[in-house]
Amino acid sequence: MQVFKFGGASVKDASGVKNMASVLQKVGYKNKLIVVSAMGKTTNALEVVINNYFENKKELQSAIQDVKKYHNAIFLDLFDDEKHDSFKKIATFFDELRSFLEINKSPDYNFVYDQVIGYGELVSTVIISEYLNDIGIKNNWIDAREHIKTDNYYRRGNVNWEDTQSLITRHFNKSVLNITQGFIASDANNFTTTLGREGSDYTAAIYAYCLNAESVTIWKDVPGVLNADPRYFENAQLLNKISYREAIELAFYGASVIHPKTLQPLQQKEIPLYVKSFLKPEEPGTMVGKEITLEPNIPCFIVKKDQVLISLSSLDFSYIVEENISEIFSLLHTYKMKVDVIQNSAISFSVCVDNIYNNLENLLQHLKAKFKVTCHENVSLYTIRHYNENAINQLEKGKTILLKQLTEGTVQIVTK
Repeated sequence: MQVFKFGGASVKDASGVKNMASVLQKVGYKNKLIVVSAMGKTTNALEVVINNYFENKKELQSAIQDVKKYHNAIFLDLFDDEKHDSFKKIATFFDELRSFLEINKSPDYNFVYDQVIGYGELVSTVIISEYLNDIGIKNNWIDAREHIKTDNYYRRGNVNWEDTQSLITRHFNKSVLNITQGFIASDANNFTTTLGREGSDYTAAIYAYCLNAESVTIWKDVPGVLNADPRYFENAQLLNKISYREAIELAFYGASVIHPKTLQPLQQKEIPLYVKSFLKPEEPGTMVGKEITLEPNIPCFIVKKDQVLISLSSLDFSYIVEENISEIFSLLHTYKMKVDVIQNSAISFSVCVDNIYNNLENLLQHLKAKFKVTCHENVSLYTIRHYNENAINQLEKGKTILLKQLTEGTVQIVTK
């Protein structure tokens, strides 16, 4: 059993779906599970639907129709037949979406988000499954929510491994090619949950772990894991081989190629991960495995945009001690802030966070009751693994440095 994961960029249109089929024909599809993301920018489009539901009801139906029209266009490019069975399945999903938004009584944004956002994956996998069946690549469509169970921490569900393993063991048919969704799962009450943005990689790893897969391959629009994101850095280079540990470090600091949670279950069972190009499937890409030396051994650059830098100091210039730090972290946890950098001195404490849940104002009000607070929004956090002086100088050029922290092997710099 091998697990393949195809991201939204690989299936953003009909030609992408056809290319995916071509990849399967070239590399083989026997004993495979295919995990697929929402097509193109569908997740972003569904976020517009969600925001309209809460803030602009007049535009809600129009936003839903935009998502439906996008998928219908891809469908008709592939099938040219509105009477095809899968066209009805797609329509049913959009009817379900509208029905939920009409009857929902919950004011919880995160709950509504998870019930809506997963329709991107559900629709994309129906289209792809039906297309593959039509061209002779017979497969079984499965609903990932029937296999992967989480708690009800909406938008970042924590996997219940015992229940998930049991369900996959009892209900997964290894003898056929299976197609399923990335990113989505369900809680004990069968409400949809999600695994966090870019969580489709994690889905692939969950299935691989539970199925004792031979390997996981993530198909991307880049040749493999690069030492930098080519959207932000020039002359990015391919990393041929990296260890689980190094990949986990890169993912933790925000490297966008591999989801942070993906690597832990793979490492536990020593399942190798390959990152390859769906444009050039014959090329080796990057291998992530046990006790592999970084090849080539070069600096790796990571950037996280739209971060928030919060600097605290005591109102009476007393020391920031363990009790203060404990209280600060309790508040960060309460307001669901993802912490990316911590720096403290005798009388100050700085933290760079990701304001995923838009709780910044509430957090700041709470902190100002006990600390002098300085806040910089929309800052960028740069991380360099295996840095050298030239790499640091190159990064700092022309930027305003708000915070800089060096440890062995890693430097982090916050800039405005």
